[in-house]
Amino acid sequence: MTIPALLAAAAARSGDHVAIVDGDTQLTYAELQDAARSFGAALVAAGLEPGDRVAIWAPNGARWVTALFGLSSAGATLVPINTRFKGAEAAEILRRSKARILITAADFLGTDYVAAIRDAELPDLERIVTVDDREWDELLAAVTAEASAELERRAAAVSDDDVSDILFTSGTTGVPKGVVQTHRSTVQVATDWVAMTGLTAGDRYLMVNPYFHMFGLKAGILACVAAGAMMLPEPVFDVDRALARVGKEQVTVLPGAPTLYQSILDHPARADHDLSSLRVAVTGAADIPVELIKRVQDELPFEFVIAGYGLTEGGTATATAPGDDPATVATTVGRPRPGFELRIVNDEILLRGGTVMSHYLDDPEATAQVLSDDGWLRTGDLGALDDAGNLRIIGRSKDMFIVGGFNAYPAEIENALLRHPDIQQAAVIGIPDERLGEVGAAFVVLRPGATVTPDQVIAWSRDEMANYKVPRRVELVDALPMNATGKVVKDELRERLAQT
Repeated sequence: MTIPALLAAAAARSGDHVAIVDGDTQLTYAELQDAARSFGAALVAAGLEPGDRVAIWAPNGARWVTALFGLSSAGATLVPINTRFKGAEAAEILRRSKARILITAADFLGTDYVAAIRDAELPDLERIVTVDDREWDELLAAVTAEASAELERRAAAVSDDDVSDILFTSGTTGVPKGVVQTHRSTVQVATDWVAMTGLTAGDRYLMVNPYFHMFGLKAGILACVAAGAMMLPEPVFDVDRALARVGKEQVTVLPGAPTLYQSILDHPARADHDLSSLRVAVTGAADIPVELIKRVQDELPFEFVIAGYGLTEGGTATATAPGDDPATVATTVGRPRPGFELRIVNDEILLRGGTVMSHYLDDPEATAQVLSDDGWLRTGDLGALDDAGNLRIIGRSKDMFIVGGFNAYPAEIENALLRHPDIQQAAVIGIPDERLGEVGAAFVVLRPGATVTPDQVIAWSRDEMANYKVPRRVELVDALPMNATGKVVKDELRERLAQT
């Protein structure tokens, strides 16, 4: 039940099976294990110690996977960073995690990640390695026989209870929280996902979900390795490229947000592509149109479609099952996974199980607020159970909304908007969007004498925050509606938009 052991088992079981295809790079499981050992030994030679943290800020690709298993084998802890983050956002994660080494991309979507954090104060960060050939090769060139031997010792010494990863999720206060997970809980997320989907060594998994997210990391990379399946990473979702790759590489497993399937269904050239290999679809959201699930089941060749409910703090907690009718898949997130207990208390969903987080990084107060002494996690999500025991999500506490599969937290966006020199107050809500499901709408009170326009606020936001956080609509108002305790009454803001 450790990440190094997971890869070792896959290599021993099916070492000659193709593990990953990424452009011109193709690695078998034996070759992936060798590459991970070399990378891990290079980290050891660079001075990395067990328990140190290594951040990865890079798009999906073979070297992301290699770095994950290499650093885990060296006894380090993974800290993934959202590839849509701007420099200030990434620097905050690096500071909070005290990462000693950063694995990143020199250029992705027009952004030089190294330049983006060049002026940031990062006292713990000692080395930056980009995934281009030169810096990657320079790191590997420093491997010694002693470092390789030490890596083997460390990989064998990694225990179930060691910290495997820290995934940062924005809290309702707008301050990122680091979710600390052990190897045991992380591997359990992966192995349960294999059981849930029936993933096998014969499957070919098109990986659209980003690796920095639990869906891409634990239900993606680690699930594939647990099953011995083939990984087909995509750095960004492009519907034309995805459709072509499904036919060319006979993709069988294609999980993603509802927008992924909507894009495929609505593509004018869908009929020109061979999609006959598709077997498993897995999605999840609070509100999936029943018609979308019916269309996926009727118009695409998937054998079954699964809807699930998961969170960074708890893994995949519930899921529908093959054979569930479209309405169940569209309007519920199924039943608790094996080993999970679920309660509804005052409409809030409480969970207990083996994949619930250990704690929030350096935040015992926040941990105590959501995690009881006997292991019950307060999710902050609101739900109800139907007569068949299926969970229906009825709301998201603290107004969190989901933009194309990414969780967006109003408090975090509001805090970012308040950095604008002309903005005095800001309130953000989620509003429906045909393509992305939901997007942000910001109500802004300007400072006296300021003349900034809504379009200028949106343009500024695109430079300052990840794209999914950027408000798509900005309303300038004289004042925000407040209740007696000084809190913004967001229902009034929603009503105001509904009337326009």
